[in-house]
Amino acid sequence: MRLVVHLRAHRERLGLTQAALAEAVGVSRKTVNTVENGVFVPSTELALRFARVLGTPVEVLFQLPD
Repeated sequence: MRLVVHLRAHRERLGLTQAALAEAVGVSRKTVNTVENGVFVPSTELALRFARVLGTPVEVLFQLPD
């Protein structure tokens, strides 16, 4: 089962680059890239940090497929 990730859409909606989001969250740009592309599933803590920075509920950013 693969996680459905909406991180890129919300990041772009706010006009943030991967590098800017990475800095705000405290990870590398590569980490943001791998999460956005579904290569890396973030920990609960990291998912919550993304949600906080993007002002979006975590369950909107990361969903289980139907």
